[in-house]
This record gives sequence, C-alpha cells and structure tokens, in this order.
Amino acid sequence: MNDASPDSPASPSPARLTREVGLVGAILLGLGSIIGTGIFVSIGIAAGAAGPAVLLAIPLAAMLAICNGLSSAQLAAAHPVSGGTYEYGYRWLHPSLGFLAGWMFVAAKSASAATAALGFSGYLLNLFQIDAPAWRLPISLVMVLLVTGAILTGIRRSNFANAVLVTISLVALALLIFFGLSSFSSERITPFFSPVSTNLTPPLGFAQAVALMFVAYTGYGRIATLGEEVVNPRRTIPIAIIATLGIAMAFYWLIGFVAVGVLGADELSAATLQQGAPLELVAIRIGSPLLSNVIAVGATTAMAGVLLNLVLGLSRVVLAMGRRRDLPAIFGELNAANTTPTAAVLLVALIVMGLTLIGDVKTTWSFSAFTVLIYYALTNLAAIRLTPAERLYPTTVSWLGLAICLLLPFWVDAAVWQAGLALIAVGMIWYAAANWLRKQ
Repeated sequence: MNDASPDSPASPSPARLTREVGLVGAILLGLGSIIGTGIFVSIGIAAGAAGPAVLLAIPLAAMLAICNGLSSAQLAAAHPVSGGTYEYGYRWLHPSLGFLAGWMFVAAKSASAATAALGFSGYLLNLFQIDAPAWRLPISLVMVLLVTGAILTGIRRSNFANAVLVTISLVALALLIFFGLSSFSSERITPFFSPVSTNLTPPLGFAQAVALMFVAYTGYGRIATLGEEVVNPRRTIPIAIIATLGIAMAFYWLIGFVAVGVLGADELSAATLQQGAPLELVAIRIGSPLLSNVIAVGATTAMAGVLLNLVLGLSRVVLAMGRRRDLPAIFGELNAANTTPTAAVLLVALIVMGLTLIGDVKTTWSFSAFTVLIYYALTNLAAIRLTPAERLYPTTVSWLGLAICLLLPFWVDAAVWQAGLALIAVGMIWYAAANWLRKQ
C-alpha cells in the first residue's frame, strides 16, 4: 500500500473539518447533486439516442450507478476524510493514481459546475420571459459568486441552503408528474426501440442512452467527498448513497415517462437541443401556463443546488490535494474556525468561472461525462483492494462497476475522449513535476 499521507507520524496532523452532516443532510446533498442538470437536460438527450427505450435506460443506468455507489460507500466508510477517490487512490492504489483521480474529478465537476451555471441563467431568463442572450453569461458568473459566498459561511449554512433548493425542485417535479400523467399517450412510446437520430442503430442508441443517464446519476459521489464532515460515516454514508440513488431513479423514471408520453421522444429531443428547457415545453403541452412557471422555478433552484454541491465537493478535493502538496500548500488550509477551506473554495470558483466563459453547454457536459467515468473506474479499482475487514460488499460489485466505467467513456464522441486522454497526459506531467519539486 502506498500511503504518502500528511497524516503520517513524520508530518504534523492537519486541522480537520467538523462533523455536522447527518443522514438527512447527506441524502439532500446527494439529491442536490443529481436532481438538476441531468433531469432537466440529459433525459432529452438520451431520448434522442434511444427513443422511448430511454425509459429502460434510466433504471438500468441507476442499477449500474449503484455498483459504483456501493464502492464509494465502503471506501468512504473505511477512510472517512475529504477528497473521495483522490484519497482512496493514495491509500489503496498508488500515489500517481490517487493524483489522477483528483485531477479527473476537478476537471469533470468543474465542467459540470459551469454547465449548471449556464443552465441556471438560461432557465432564469425563460422564467421571466426575457429574450436577452447577452445577459446569460453575466448572470452565470454572478451565480457562481453567490454560491461561493454561501459555501464560505460554512457547511451548516450551505447545507441548509441546499435543503431549501432541493425541496423546491422536488415539489415542482412532483407537480409535473401529477398533472402530466393525465396527458400521457401510449402511442408516443411505440415503437419502443427507435432512436431519433438516424445515425444510430437501436442497440448503439440504447447503449449511448445508458451511458448518458449513468453520468447523470454520479452526483451521489458528493456524499463520499464530504466523508470528513458526516456524522457516523460508516453507517451514514452507505445508507445515504443508496437512498439518494433510489429516490433519484424514481424521479428520473417518472419524469421520463411523463415527458416521452406527452411530447414523444423526437419532440423531447428537439426541445432539449434547440431550447434547453424541455420540461417547460412538457408543462405547456399539458395546458397549464402556471405549471410551466413552476417548472421554470424548479429548474432554476435545481441548477443552483447542483452548482452549490459541485463547488462544495470540488473544494474538498482541492483541500485534500493541497494537504498532500499536489497543489500549493495554501489550498490545504482551513479557516480559523476549521469549518471552511477558504483558499480551496476560491480556487474552485475561479476555475468554474473560467470554464463558464466558454459558454458551450454541450461541450462541457460531454467532457464531464468522459472524465467522471475515469474517476469512478479508479474508485472501483480502489474498492477491489479493500481488506475483508474493511469491505462491506462483495468484490463482484466493484469488478462490475470497473468494467462499466472502462466501457462507457468510449460511447461519447471521439473528439471528446481524445481530449480526455490528452488531459490525463497533462495531469501525469504535472504530477511528475510536482513530485520532483517536493524532493528538491
């Protein structure tokens, strides 16, 4: 085992974050990371790939995500510190693989955070019926700053803000489901395996849809990255991850069922790609302008919640990387109250704002898909290395998760995975340079 940890006797023990997050708070943090960009965007994209068969892809992707979730849960329970797979890679694999996990996580979730910021501004402009595309970027940047300010106040207040945002989003989605079921038409889900895109065969389209939906579920990892702040982590983290995935799958499937049944897969896909607000169109088709406004409110709060959780989780990984000197030491320090890694939060905010300036939602989402799957491949590999005393679940679960994560990244566009491989190469060069400097 390679564990060049700053916690070793040769190094002073760093200050630790306070454990303030209980089971309900952990579940809400997980839901805040999943019920957002995925449910408001990726279902429509997946419907374009698989047609009505997206309704089968949604639960299948959830079951695959559970394999990865169980690996994350037992790792976090055995080693409950901030940093997620970055720390697990160091402890159970090799320092270079631990660094790679942190590198890929920061890249993946920074891109996702930028997507959430841009999605928030788009839905907000739609809510107020403002046709001003030039406002989208400034609003996105301001939202990143507001979220950063909330996180700097500490986990307790940001956890409360997340609970409010998630509750509003779930209520809005529940109303759409309730009213949408009455407008459902079974004719719109036949033929079942019929990709909207003419470039995809039914098997290929279905596989692509599973990959897209799998990525939409990966927000559960936010619970593991907060392991240092969770009360009774060995019990709380596994329960919270499984509960989060179960609740999220129910909402994803019911929303997919209503959306496909009301619009049809082809129109749902077109609304996603062209307007970026497909669920608002579903509400309008149901015949309720008020419901459309409710969905717009739910979408904006969901995007805000996703952004909050992404910046929060990213800052904890940057904190861990700073502690190990993979990043400058200042990013491994906490504030005087030991509640917030201030420098890490500010660095993450700058990275997210930089990616937001790109303004291309499709590019950031696709790139996030590749990088996050590599990250979870390393998660499963680390879980395989757990000792029998540390393991909570059979190794078969982790082997299955590893196989899935190594296969799915290459269903995305070739240009995306090629760029992802280039990023891995750059990261390894950075690691080698940082390791050399540490030895000087």
